Amino acid sequence: MFGDSALSDGGSRGGEGANPGAGGWPTVRYYNKETGPLGAAYEKKTDMAMCDELGPKGDHYLDDFIMEKGKTSLCKATEPFTGCTDKEKTFIGKMNEKSAEDITKAAARLEGMKEKKMTQANREWLNQRLAILKQLSKAGATADL
Repeated sequence: MFGDSALSDGGSRGGEGANPGAGGWPTVRYYNKETGPLGAAYEKKTDMAMCDELGPKGDHYLDDFIMEKGKTSLCKATEPFTGCTDKEKTFIGKMNEKSAEDITKAAARLEGMKEKKMTQANREWLNQRLAILKQLSKAGATADL
């Protein structure tokens, strides 16, 4: 879930040590199982002002942030593959030929790579593949019912 919280109105502060609001406006934080109640701050990708980077001048940075931290994708791994790039469609085709066990192994391998240093483009591709594998795993589990 993504939302807007007005700190001046007593909005979510994340607990001691989170320090939302530090560094000026807008403060962007995300909360999930990995970050816990303290959350984590958005890491800027450019030298633009935060309001520009995540606003219309930043083109894709807000969408990228939501996809990455929300662990989601606009790509639907079922026909007609709505929202998928050609690269994602090729990956889906390749993985559709694999067994459920192979899909699980591929996901585990990619999860293990998440903490490694890589370019932003490679990190985005890793997250896209994980989102696709998650969808394929769910589809396989449903098909087994």
